Amino acid sequence: MGGFTNFSLDPFDGTFDTSQAAHLLRRTMYGPTGDDIEMATSQGLEATLDMLLEEKPAVQDPINFNLEDDPNTPIGASWVGKPFDAGVDKQIQSRQQSLAAWTIGLALEEGISIREKMTLFWRNHFVVSDINEANYLYTNISLYRNNFLGNFKTLTEETTINSAMLRYLNGNQNTDNAPNENYARELLELFTIGKGPLAGEDDYTHYTEHDIREIAKILTGWRDLGYFTRGLTPYNVVFFPNRHDTSTKTLSHRFNNSQITNMGDQEYKFLIDIIFQQEEVSRFIARKIYRWFVYYDITDEIEMGVIEPMAKILRDADYEMYPMVRALLASQHFFDEYAKGSLIKNPVDFIAGQVKQLNVDFGDNIILKYNIWRRLYEFSAILQMNYFQPPSVAGWKAYHQEPLYYRTWINASTISNRYLLAVILINGIEVGDLRIQADLLDLISEIESVNNPDALINGLAEIFLTQPLTENQVSYLKSILIPGLPDYEWTLEYDAYLSNTDDTSLKTAIENRLKALFTGLVSLPEYQLS
Repeated sequence: MGGFTNFSLDPFDGTFDTSQAAHLLRRTMYGPTGDDIEMATSQGLEATLDMLLEEKPAVQDPINFNLEDDPNTPIGASWVGKPFDAGVDKQIQSRQQSLAAWTIGLALEEGISIREKMTLFWRNHFVVSDINEANYLYTNISLYRNNFLGNFKTLTEETTINSAMLRYLNGNQNTDNAPNENYARELLELFTIGKGPLAGEDDYTHYTEHDIREIAKILTGWRDLGYFTRGLTPYNVVFFPNRHDTSTKTLSHRFNNSQITNMGDQEYKFLIDIIFQQEEVSRFIARKIYRWFVYYDITDEIEMGVIEPMAKILRDADYEMYPMVRALLASQHFFDEYAKGSLIKNPVDFIAGQVKQLNVDFGDNIILKYNIWRRLYEFSAILQMNYFQPPSVAGWKAYHQEPLYYRTWINASTISNRYLLAVILINGIEVGDLRIQADLLDLISEIESVNNPDALINGLAEIFLTQPLTENQVSYLKSILIPGLPDYEWTLEYDAYLSNTDDTSLKTAIENRLKALFTGLVSLPEYQLS
């Protein structure tokens, strides 16, 4: 790689200017606007981090927005915790659509906060897929949203007996007579400690196949209740002692030959205590946080200078995530020039960010907004990121699969659809009685000396792009804005519009120029970067 110049977690000691503020916000929230960047710049790094990382009030539950004949949940009311009835098929689809819409709505209305990007991080880490029961998915995602910078060890404990996870990885079928190893394997390989180099037969350096078999026994006896319940069975997770393996379980030398005697429903916590005594757990999650917020390539220099200090901070904080994440985001390494623009936006980041940065207003009608949010969710699936259906238990390939990593988001199909969304938002589309369209005139009003085409184009680049435009790019965009005309033509036209904003012909002429400019801007390859 060779691009980074700093390989330590030393605190950032440069000037926290517009470029640094924009970089921090792009990585930690969806689509920071010009106002967001200006606010962060003015208040400084520490105050911005305080705002980004602070706890947030609980969000409102998702609502029924499209099923008028739901006897349990009228339109506008929440279906969370409600049973299904005879119209179960319609309710299944309606609640799935509601959950999907609600998820996009939270991304669009997040404010200056890391919560939604951390929630997606945990969704990609503790993967649950192939679950169609919206209450299960709601309970699962709420665990991570409510503890977005909480304790990793506690989250692992709660995930282990979460109803959606029990069902996804067959923990609910794990009994003393028929131990199921699915969750035990992923708990070690993907959720806590990771595989190391193969050290011998069935020995992965950090754990062994023997450990998987013993852990499966430790986790026997748990069941989820209420899957698609019609009210006969309440939603719950229950431990059944008669399904639990009561023998003494002995782990391998990788876990100091620890033994767990019969402790009933407390065995899983004791097991996780043993796993988290291994320092490799802290390195494992530190690397995943690093790849999420900084870059995919972890060199030996980064491992020693950045990952090791992150891991130590995490262990010293007894696995509370906040101190480690803050140290990374406040570091000189995070603000290294090489880090800027080194990620390709994932589909949710691309969609939510574009809607926010293009200043698209969906109005105040919550039912109509849910309908629009649902369509945006479906579009994210077209771009190959279905929030509630990760492709495998390892999560999305962009965060773990060599050598492409983030580049897996871009192919002939996804790039054309990304451009299509921009064209739709810029030119407008009718949704019911509402016209959805970017407010370009209001958007450019934030820019200083907006009647100067160079200032306009470079000002937009500060908001939309991770790096300043080259002279050739400025010239290209200017040729779109005022093709073949001198700069003063834009100045005259824009000033004339400002002098008479009620003149529809002047307004239309300016808007048409801006539509062309913005289409050109978001068509630049650099717009895909974060």
